Amino acid sequence: MSLLSAKGLNKRFNGLAAVEDVSLSIPEGQVRALIGPNGAGKTTLVGMLSGRIAPSSGAVSFNGQDVTAWPAHKRIAAGMGYTFQITSVFPYLSVRENVALAARRKLSDKRRVNEAVNAALDRVALLDRRSEEAGDLSYGHQRLLEIAMGLAQSPKLLILDEPTQGLTDGEVAAFNALIDELRGNTTVLLIEHNMDVVMQVADFVTVLDAGKVLFEGAPDNVKASDVVQAAYLGGGDAAA
Repeated sequence: MSLLSAKGLNKRFNGLAAVEDVSLSIPEGQVRALIGPNGAGKTTLVGMLSGRIAPSSGAVSFNGQDVTAWPAHKRIAAGMGYTFQITSVFPYLSVRENVALAARRKLSDKRRVNEAVNAALDRVALLDRRSEEAGDLSYGHQRLLEIAMGLAQSPKLLILDEPTQGLTDGEVAAFNALIDELRGNTTVLLIEHNMDVVMQVADFVTVLDAGKVLFEGAPDNVKASDVVQAAYLGGGDAAA
């Protein structure tokens, strides 16, 4: 069953097409990677999927419901979790308080909030730093904190925008292990520039180029594709 689907999504800014006629379908439990060169439209597409950007045309369905007109907070309540490309933690709040704020979007019982916070922080190896101010964490640890904030909401779909940016090799390995742990139980949409991560964790890859879907397939097929090599993998900088 498809958990998230988009049909004919278009977005124009001042007459210029950022995303053009994009359709995709993400089954429950899948780890989907979204890749493409700079300016491919990845962030705009994810903004439309998550409710942060209104499409010029097209439709988005989530968990069997048409959510095209739903704002982001309503989609979060329905089971979408999202981490931003640029960190969005509250720097003067503690690590624990940041995650608790996210958990309270779905939970009201204090005991259940505490359990969700501790479990999420443990999964990203930040439990022992829960009392520190979030602003004192390294950039990489702030990225992990954002993932914990998403996990604390027990989302059906977790959207991760450049999650490994700023992580050490060891932290990237731990992130890969976390995705493997989530696989099958939580659907993941991963916008990622680190192709080693994509090849290791993704079940399926969608490649965007110039606002359009260029190619879709299993990681090995994407890596072997001549059109993907020409447009992206052989083209230098792969950042979002």
